[in-house]
Amino acid sequence: MKETVSDLLQSALAALQADGTLPADQSFTPQVGNTKDKSHGDYACNIALVASKAAGCAPRKLAEALVENLPESSAVEKVEIAGPGFINFFMSTASAFEVVNTILDEGDRFGRNNQGQGEKVQVEFVSANPTGPLHVGHGRGAAIGDCLCRLLEANGYDVTREFYYNDAGAQIDNLALSVQSRVKGLTPDDESWPADGYRGDYIVDVAKAYLAGDTVTADDREVTAKADPEDRDAIREFAVAYLRREQDLDLKAFGVQFDVYFLESSLYEDGKVEATVKRLQENGYTYEQDGAMWLKTTEFGDDKDRVMRKKDGGYTYFLPDVAYHLDKWQRGFTTVINEQGADHHSTVTRVRAGLQALNAGIPQGWPDYVLHQMVMVTRSGQEVKISKRAGSYVTVRDLIDEVGRDATRFFLAARRVDSQLTFDIDLARSQTNENPVYYVQYAHARICSVLRKLAEEGVERSRNECIGDLSLLTLDEEKDLANQLAKYPELIANSAAQREPHHLTHYLRDLAGQFHTYYNAHKVLIEDTAIRDARVSLYLAIRQVIANGLDLLGVSAPEEM
Repeated sequence: MKETVSDLLQSALAALQADGTLPADQSFTPQVGNTKDKSHGDYACNIALVASKAAGCAPRKLAEALVENLPESSAVEKVEIAGPGFINFFMSTASAFEVVNTILDEGDRFGRNNQGQGEKVQVEFVSANPTGPLHVGHGRGAAIGDCLCRLLEANGYDVTREFYYNDAGAQIDNLALSVQSRVKGLTPDDESWPADGYRGDYIVDVAKAYLAGDTVTADDREVTAKADPEDRDAIREFAVAYLRREQDLDLKAFGVQFDVYFLESSLYEDGKVEATVKRLQENGYTYEQDGAMWLKTTEFGDDKDRVMRKKDGGYTYFLPDVAYHLDKWQRGFTTVINEQGADHHSTVTRVRAGLQALNAGIPQGWPDYVLHQMVMVTRSGQEVKISKRAGSYVTVRDLIDEVGRDATRFFLAARRVDSQLTFDIDLARSQTNENPVYYVQYAHARICSVLRKLAEEGVERSRNECIGDLSLLTLDEEKDLANQLAKYPELIANSAAQREPHHLTHYLRDLAGQFHTYYNAHKVLIEDTAIRDARVSLYLAIRQVIANGLDLLGVSAPEEM
C-alpha cells in the first residue's frame, strides 16, 4: 500500500512539473511513512514541505495542488491536508486486505526481495578465542550475527558467515600453561598455578582427555593427545583443538553454523602478516621509535600513532587484524560486517587506518562494524556471574540448558545492539504474556489450534488457502492487523540496511499483541461461515508472517504449546 501512495504522489508531482508549478529539471521523491495516530490516516507524506521552496509557494498551497492532481484510486478512501502541509492518506478497507492474498500466495517468500542482487557479503561474528566455553557475550554476538545474516539473505545478498579464531598469542600460551598445570596435578589453589591461568572445570576435562591420549576432531583438523606432561607444544595443539570442538558444539546447540573458520595462525604461516608490514613500510607509513615500529594512524583520523611491532619483536594485536581484513578484501568481499563486542571499539579506527595505509583501493570506512554491549544474567532479581563449567562467567550452554534455544536466541537479539541487555532467566522460562518469545510463539500455536478445531468440524484448510470474502472484514481491529502485516516487507529491508535485527523482535511482539487482543474479543469459529472463512484467511496470513519472522531469528514456530 505504501508503494501505491508513493506512485500516486509521483504522478501528481509529474503533473505539477508539466504545468510549471514545479521545475521540470529537478527530481522529487516522496517519502511515505506510517502514521502514529490513526486519526491522521494510514500513511503520511511531507513532500509539500520539502518541495515548497522549489515551487515558490507555501507548503500547504503546494499540498493542495498535489491533492488536486492525485489520480483516482480505489485503494484510497480519502486524503486530508494537516498542519503546515502534511498529506494524510486514508486507505480503503478493501485495499487494506489485499496484503492477505499476497501473503498467502507468496508464503515463505513473503517479505523477501532481491535488493542485494546476489552481492557477496561477509559477516564475521562470535570469533571467540579458543580458550574456553562461549560466554553470554559471545551468545549475544551469535544471535545478532546470525539474525543479520538471515536478514541479508532475505534481501537477496550472497552471505558468507565467518568465524575468526585467535589461535595465537599470550592467551593461548596461558591456556597451554593451565592445562599443563592440571596435567601435572596442580590446582588453582597451588602457589605455582599460572598467574593468568584459566580456572574453570573445563580445564580439568581437557587435561584428563590429554592424559588419556584421546583424539579430538575440530572443524578442520584431528588431533591425538601425546599424553606427555612436559610437551607444552603438544598440550597447546590438543587444548586448542579440544576447545574449538567444544565451541562448535555450543554453536550447534544454538543453531548457528559457519561457512568459513579462519585461523589467525595461518596469517603468520602464509606470510601475510610480514607481507602487510612490508607494504606499510614501502608506502611510508611506518617509523622506528623507542625500539618499536609505529604506524602513522594519525594520518587517517586516529588520535595518536600506534605501535605495530613491539620491542621484543612481537606484533600488537591490530596488525594481524589489518592483514586479515586485507585478505577479506582480496577474497572479493566489497561489503564486510564485523559483529563484535563493544570492547572492540578502539580497534575500529586502527584497523581502518591500517587498511587505508596499504593503498589497496579499499574505500574509507570499510569494513562495517556492529558492536554489541554487555549482557547481565539475572535470576530472582540477582545477577548470576558464576558457571561451574567456566569458573568465572555464565556460558551460552548454561542459558540454553536453563531456558532453551528459542528463548535464548530471541532474548539476546531483542534489544538494540548498542544498549546493555539484562537476561532474566525467570522471565525467559515463564509461560506468560510478559515473556516476549512465548507471547509470539503462542500466537502462532493459537492459530494452529483454531485450524485443528476447524478440521474436527470437517472443514479442511490448507496452509495458505484463502477462502472467503475479505470485504466482510469490517472491524477496525481487522484493518489494523492487515496494516501491520503490510509493514513486514519494509521492516525486513530496513532491518538489514540498518544492521538492526532487534526491530524484527519488536515487530513480532506488536503483531502478536494485536492478534491476541483480536482473538480474545472476536470469535472466529462462528455460525456465519462467510465471516468465519474471511477471518480464518486473516489468521492464516498472520500465522505465515509470524513463522517467517521467527525463522529469520532462528526461532521455531510451534503448532502446539
